Amino acid sequence: MLSVFIDTLLLCTATAMMCMSSGIDPAKELQGAPWVQASLQESLGSFGPIFITVAMVFFAFTTLLGNCFYCDNLLIYIHKKQPEKAFMKGFRLVSALAIFLGAGMEMSLLWDLSDVLMGGVMALINIPVILILSGIALKAIQDYEVQLKQGINPVFKSADIGLRQKTDFWR
Repeated sequence: MLSVFIDTLLLCTATAMMCMSSGIDPAKELQGAPWVQASLQESLGSFGPIFITVAMVFFAFTTLLGNCFYCDNLLIYIHKKQPEKAFMKGFRLVSALAIFLGAGMEMSLLWDLSDVLMGGVMALINIPVILILSGIALKAIQDYEVQLKQGINPVFKSADIGLRQKTDFWR
């Protein structure tokens, strides 16, 4: 969560403020990274575009490594064990191919594609899961409210709402 906070709130906000106060007007040909490069060139001279290019390469590389790490752990969780080496090699090859193809796409197409995939795929996955888990969530809220009405400090116990399976953090 800290990395998302630092990336989104601090770095993106600082970059936006820098671009807006640089005196460089955003134009169609200066969308995204070119506007940041032009803004840095305005304030740091010829070192600006070099600095931001190197920073973006490191940011992209570490983001890709982090996402691949998350996917590896997700696959281990889903399979309840380490997936076979052949499967993981195939998964990593497909990931590398997707990265390679994405790096060559026009920026507007890439953003449109990512918006559709993130919105559509996330909705297709999350809406059914939310519906499946809504009964458990409602039971937890009702248990919480009952404990409040009884004047006690609410403590969540999974058995009180009918969860029989082992849970990671709740008794």
